[in-house]
Amino acid sequence: MTELIEGIDFYYEDGLMVLTEKFHLDRGYCCGNGCRHCPYHYERVPEPRRSELLSKRGNDPHGNKPRGNEPHDNDPSANLPTNNKEKS
Repeated sequence: MTELIEGIDFYYEDGLMVLTEKFHLDRGYCCGNGCRHCPYHYERVPEPRRSELLSKRGNDPHGNKPRGNEPHDNDPSANLPTNNKEKS
């Protein structure tokens, strides 16, 4: 495994390491731990926890979390690139 880069693959919040969406996409699968930035819609998280996590992300049928509703989202240093393509 390659070395993780702070601000790209992870960041710290309240003393805990939080893995980014980029890290998860590079890994290629859901680990089942209910990670905050899981891009795989928590597919390996057992019910009822999976449904609880998805409902916290809002009503998006794809499980995408709304932007700007967490403290670190307001931190310019936390604006990390994503693999989402902009619609033209």
